[in-house]
Formats: sequence, structure tokens, C-alpha cells
Amino acid sequence: MFILNKENSIANHFLAELRDVNIQRDSLRFRKNLERLGELLAYELSKTLQYDPHSIQTPMCGTSVELLKEQPVLVTILRAGLPFYQGVLNFFDQADSGFIGAFRAPANTERGFEIEMGYKTTPDLEGKQLIVADPMLASGKSLIHALEGILKNGTPAHVHILAAIAAPEGIAYIKENLKVEHSFWLGALDEKLDKKSYIIPGLGDAGDLAFGSKI
Repeated sequence: MFILNKENSIANHFLAELRDVNIQRDSLRFRKNLERLGELLAYELSKTLQYDPHSIQTPMCGTSVELLKEQPVLVTILRAGLPFYQGVLNFFDQADSGFIGAFRAPANTERGFEIEMGYKTTPDLEGKQLIVADPMLASGKSLIHALEGILKNGTPAHVHILAAIAAPEGIAYIKENLKVEHSFWLGALDEKLDKKSYIIPGLGDAGDLAFGSKI
């Protein structure tokens, strides 16, 4: 598990602005900060992938560079994941992508909600490095439900789960329920979930902050 804010870096400024109730009123800035964190986590993740030497020609002479052996597949959960996903895509700009529509539906359950899925599409995932960009990893329930839906399109070699902010309960739930080899890339690991399964201290509803309140 990689946690970005465990060390001092400019990433802490982006996280602070995402959380600050005064600054997060600016939806453009909120989206940009999610994008920046996606870029930073994509960069850290890229260090763990496999590379092969390739010959290229500069204006002066030939030289060898290490390039990705294989492009990963990127997947995000609509709608909150879009800015975060864009940051990952900025770095893995040749990767194929998939998209999932999943949301909390009110229900009479102890948790207060159930997960409903609608639209989902991905390329072939068999043997791929799968990067799932979901800015808020709360209970982990929606992510597992989403993965169960898309893993019908193949079993990845590894699932990289990227989140701007995560809760310990969500990490534990995914570790218990995701049987594919996986790892976590987090901007911050927060304290806990509240009774409604929102992350504490968290930042609120990332989808509403990025794109406006929904009915």
C-alpha cells in the first residue's frame, strides 16, 4: 500500500484544498486538484510496471530508452471518478479505458444504502494491469460490486486501486473480498467511516463538489 501524504510533498496542498470547505466551493479548482492527485499517484504506480529497452533516433544519434512493456487498462466509476481518472489518463495516455455507472441507492438496511450498477464497459482485461481510479474509497462495497461486474471481461494480472482518500474499513473489505492480486495507491488514509458510511474527516460528496448537487 502506497500512501502519498505519508511524506511531505506538494500533494498535501492539493489534499488540503480538496478538504477545505471554503476552497472546495470552486468546482473547477476541486476538479483540478483531483486531476493532480491522479497524476501523482499514476506516476508513483508507473515505477512498479515492467519496461523494455527501445531504440530511438534523436537529431544527434541513436539511443536506447526504457518504455512500458504493455499499456495498462484504466477504469473509473462515474461520475465522481472522472477528474481523478483524467489525471491518470494524462500519464497513461495510450491506455485503453473502461467506465462503470454505480451509485448508492436508498434502502432499508443497516448500512443505509445499497449499491446499484447501470452502465459498464471495458476492453479485454485478461492478463492486464488494471488501474481502477475511484477518488473516495469508503466502505469498499461499491468498488467490489463494480469489479465483480467487469471481471467477466477477463481476469487481470493485477488490480491497482487508486483513491484520493480512503477509509480503513474500505481497505479491509476489499482485502477480504477481492480475490485477484491487488494493491492500493492512496492520497490519504483517513480515520474511519461514520454511520452513513462517509469518510471521516473526508471531504464530503466528491461528485457533488465536482459537478453540482444531484436530485
